[in-house]
Amino acid sequence: MSTTTPAARTATAPPADRAADGTATGGASQDRGAARPGDLLEPAGPSTAEVADRVFAASLGAQELAAVHAGDRLGWYRALARSGPCTPDELAARTATHPRYAREWLEHQAAAGYVVAAGGAYALTPGAAAVLADPDSPAYLAPLGRMHAASVRVSDELHAAYRSGGGVPWERLGADAREAQAALNRPFFLGGLADVLAAWLPDLDDRLRRGARVVDVGCGEGWSSIGLALAYEDVEVTGVDLDAASVAAARRHAAARGVEDRVRFVAADAAALAGDAAGGYDVGLAFECVHDLADPVGVLAAVRRLVAADGWVLVADERVAEELTAPAGPLDRWYYGFSLGVCLPDGLSHPGGVGTGTVMRPATLAGYARGAGFVATEVLPVEHDLFRFYRLRG
Repeated sequence: MSTTTPAARTATAPPADRAADGTATGGASQDRGAARPGDLLEPAGPSTAEVADRVFAASLGAQELAAVHAGDRLGWYRALARSGPCTPDELAARTATHPRYAREWLEHQAAAGYVVAAGGAYALTPGAAAVLADPDSPAYLAPLGRMHAASVRVSDELHAAYRSGGGVPWERLGADAREAQAALNRPFFLGGLADVLAAWLPDLDDRLRRGARVVDVGCGEGWSSIGLALAYEDVEVTGVDLDAASVAAARRHAAARGVEDRVRFVAADAAALAGDAAGGYDVGLAFECVHDLADPVGVLAAVRRLVAADGWVLVADERVAEELTAPAGPLDRWYYGFSLGVCLPDGLSHPGGVGTGTVMRPATLAGYARGAGFVATEVLPVEHDLFRFYRLRG
């Protein structure tokens, strides 16, 4: 069984990298022309007025993201997408919410440009419908509100960790963070990953089409494992993750998609599997997880033992600059924000955690791979806005 998938996901990059017609514009100010006052997609300027404009714009952005979180969690966006234009009373009735708050939220959304008002009713713009209400859209970004809310909820714990050098474990961020991470990656894993492999990594694509045993470490809620099983009808996938709640959700997702006979999920450290299944896998995957690992060398060493000598080990992690640049483009700034609020505190919450953080440079991964026994780290020629793909050899 195979699926017809759309193009590889690119729309999740911050919109600064795309013009209105969808063409790439780059993240640096010299590529985008003159920045507008307070433009959040540009680094802050040095003057008092520029910094003040920037902080004011950041306040607007934070408020909008909080309203996105409300619209996502309370079902307001989904109701508007399903039913079309709604009055505040109609929206409240369809979502079991209070009409006074529904009116205030709708007016805020209209003021921000996400909905249009006419005749007392409000309707999503086409762009807002894709970005905020369609979980299958490659442009779906509503879960960013959940992720930021999760970090804000534990801000006192984060600040205490910043003082002590300790951490805040992933599970403290709760369902908002776990579900947001899964929902943000889901469109690509289900609708673009197989296309990326076919277009850019034909050797790996051929291996999977001929049938392969795959181990997917750090699988979260399992969409990467499920996406592979849907696209390649002869693969068998074992997804591994330390987070029990994520594994439970992954099992539900696999059953709902009808692939539970070929995809199993294990709540465990990948290192615990290596002794039982050494060399028993043809492909090892680590998608957007190595930078989170407390012991990346130990996990990569386990993957190396799990995968046969002639197998593939594929890592995908954030497409950050190869070295620190300051001021930086929007992607590196975005990832540093996630590092402060999510990834670095989680990594340091484990005894002996190395504290990589979200901004893992290629050289850092190569060092971890060498420590795990791999002889080479190859940056693969895959075009993707958010991920850089690597093959670990040896």
